[in-house]
Amino acid sequence: MPGLRTELARITPPLQPDAETPGAPASAAPPERLSPAAVVRDYVSLTKPKIISLLLLTAAGGMFLAEQGVPSLTLLLWVWIGGALASGGANAINHQIDRDIDREMRRTQSRPVAGRRVAPRYALAFGIALNIAAFVIMAALIRPWTAGLLAAGLTLSATLVYVFVYTLWLKRSTPNNIVIGGAAGAIPPLVGWAAVTGSVDLPAVYLFAIVFFWTPPHFWALSLLIQTDYARAGVPMLPVVSSRRQTALHIFLYSIALTVLTLMFGLLPAVGWIYLAAAALLGAPFIWLAWRLWRQDERGRAKAAYLYSLAYLALLFVAIMVDSVVAV
Repeated sequence: MPGLRTELARITPPLQPDAETPGAPASAAPPERLSPAAVVRDYVSLTKPKIISLLLLTAAGGMFLAEQGVPSLTLLLWVWIGGALASGGANAINHQIDRDIDREMRRTQSRPVAGRRVAPRYALAFGIALNIAAFVIMAALIRPWTAGLLAAGLTLSATLVYVFVYTLWLKRSTPNNIVIGGAAGAIPPLVGWAAVTGSVDLPAVYLFAIVFFWTPPHFWALSLLIQTDYARAGVPMLPVVSSRRQTALHIFLYSIALTVLTLMFGLLPAVGWIYLAAAALLGAPFIWLAWRLWRQDERGRAKAAYLYSLAYLALLFVAIMVDSVVAV
């Protein structure tokens, strides 16, 4: 894309010198020598395991739905291993790119790269290596090879969207960063479906859309909780560039759109009454919590909306899996 490097250079602020960077101040304190166990913990932390677990659950939902029952446990294992490696690698690269932002935010300033316990170049190499391993495992071990190659390609595309579209481009330049960049986190259900069928069909697209529409209200609720951090780091999240009330309104409107979308999915023959009931029962509290937050901005209400959004997505995909098994 013409001018991409120039544009990325414009939107990415200059980084503060790292302790290991040539030209860093001579007074910089040498990094503390860590025990092997501490080093392992830091590298595991680079992968953001809590985030990975939710992504793997949505991938499993796509597999159960495609199989209309319990998928091959061996296939599930390869998808989970490949998915965990790729998403963990993407997160490690994110640590390397965002170390300047992380150092400005209290919530993230102790992360391994921001805290100068892991060198940026090692985090980058670690992330790339994990993604290479993920692609090879999925392409080589998922059969037939067409399904494996499609699943591996979709998995790699999630990393590329997360790193280049969201982290390097949108995150620092527009309050719509999470609206568009959130597509990366919506790809795992496509991966799960592709691993079983070797294709991407309408039910898988619906699963992608559900996660895509879930992501903005989820992250906007979080951004209300850490608005000061985002403002200090210069990240244009919605409450930083607009207002908290406008952010709450967006959360409310997206919660309605998300619930309508999940109910529309229930009209397809791919899912049954268990899913449809779960979509209705889970969607109603989401809308209510978002409406309550919009009516009165309180930290407790923002936290309730954020925590419920996590439970919502997990329970909805569990319902998809149960529905697929019972349908058999």
